[in-house]
Amino acid sequence: MSEKGKLQKAVELTMAAGYQLDKEAFDFLSNIATTDDPNIIVHRALQKIEALEEKPLFICKSFLEATVAQPTITKVQQQAQPQCIKKEATETSTAMVEHSENNEPFYPYAKDIESKIEILEDATGKLSSNGTMEEYLQYFQDRFRRMEKLLRQRMDVKAATPISEALKSPTKTKLKIIGMVQEKREAKKQLFITIEDLSASATILIPSKAQEEVHKKAQMLLPDQVICVAVIKTRSQLFLAEDIIFPEVGQKPNHRATEPVYAVLTSDIHIGSAKFNKEAFKRFLLWLNGKYGNEQMKKIASQTKYVLIAGDLVDGVGVFPGQVKELVIKDVHKQYRLAAKILGKIPQHIEIIVSPGNHDAPRKALPQPAISEEFLPTSEGSRKIYSVANPCRVSLHGVEVLMYHGRSLDDIIGTVPDITHEHPEKAMRILMQGRHLAPIYGGKTLLSPENRDYLVIDKVPDIFHAGHIHVLGCCNYRGVLVVNSGGWQEQTDYMAKLGLVPTPGKVPVVNLQTLETTILSFI
Repeated sequence: MSEKGKLQKAVELTMAAGYQLDKEAFDFLSNIATTDDPNIIVHRALQKIEALEEKPLFICKSFLEATVAQPTITKVQQQAQPQCIKKEATETSTAMVEHSENNEPFYPYAKDIESKIEILEDATGKLSSNGTMEEYLQYFQDRFRRMEKLLRQRMDVKAATPISEALKSPTKTKLKIIGMVQEKREAKKQLFITIEDLSASATILIPSKAQEEVHKKAQMLLPDQVICVAVIKTRSQLFLAEDIIFPEVGQKPNHRATEPVYAVLTSDIHIGSAKFNKEAFKRFLLWLNGKYGNEQMKKIASQTKYVLIAGDLVDGVGVFPGQVKELVIKDVHKQYRLAAKILGKIPQHIEIIVSPGNHDAPRKALPQPAISEEFLPTSEGSRKIYSVANPCRVSLHGVEVLMYHGRSLDDIIGTVPDITHEHPEKAMRILMQGRHLAPIYGGKTLLSPENRDYLVIDKVPDIFHAGHIHVLGCCNYRGVLVVNSGGWQEQTDYMAKLGLVPTPGKVPVVNLQTLETTILSFI
């Protein structure tokens, strides 16, 4: 809706309630319409008037100014350059969360805003692999072709030479070749990588005298990742590396919602686990219903339109050895029944989108189809739940979100130096850099050899949302808001063995109009 349209609606709302705006109040709303929704401001003003014993005929500017004034809450701003965000600086303090600062009636403004959901890409119903060797061959061939296409979209890679032709080139010829990383090995303090395309393979030496940046890139290389290497041909079949070029994310303008609506990004609820922090989640549900939090938090709740759950809704059964000792519900169907009951407490006007994780009922291999009706009914009564695949691309009010549970983040953390569980957003940045959600085959992440590789990041999203690590982490990477949403499970024995300290009950909420992120704590 245009600024003029919002202003007109605000005036109509005022008159319908039996009041009028004086000239200064009207001018105030006109001026503020560029940054705030005057309709919401008028809603709040009318609520305050209803609590007054003596009601005015005209609404004045000072009354509206007092309505707009809110206590500050720390937020995460979108940055022009990649910048990791310290969680300690973004959390809302417990004191702020636990006490409401006034008794103002709660009105869910998002209830008056029409939902705008579009499922852009979902592999559910398109998966047909039988796991044969021929299918694996076709799968990696499809990955290579699609990644090569992404690389050749770069101006500096457009004219890359096939490996078979590069091998025939004269000595000292400078070339660029595209290939999938087959092997990376160190010998005599030198690093060798072998890459292959659809017809040939090449061995590339990263010489010790190469630039430091090239060595850093080489250390970040992942098995089965498709890259471009700028090389010099030697007298033998060996190439010397001058640079390593990743598919990378190009800078792009973000899509923004035209209305001030929020999306809650969460994951890893693990219902059925003895470590599920149900008290924190109860406070979260109360907040969504406008019954918990200070005035600023309630304002965000009133404008919340979407809740996205990126996997591990339940803890599952038999996911890992000895899991039964940590379960309070030992039947997966009962876990999902409780999950449906809990999600049913979210207000009806808030849309819920759920994708599976490695603890959920669908197959464990990626891509995972949506959780079926057998486990999670998507329309009980009037409560609708959008059950989607993992990964899945969705559009919310025009803002494109890539939802992915994040199983492969374990492989990234175990492979790339200096990447740890404490900063999952850094591992997510590596996935964006390589334009693939699970590049490593044969690690902890199971991959299904479909005829199409659904894990290639063809389209650059506005928001990349994942979970799995149970640690909150946010950053901006080349214009993409990268969010790992933490979870709701306290430290398990397995986490303790890894030295992983989770951050349960800390929830990132994104303003889809500004892509500004606020972290709320329910602990």
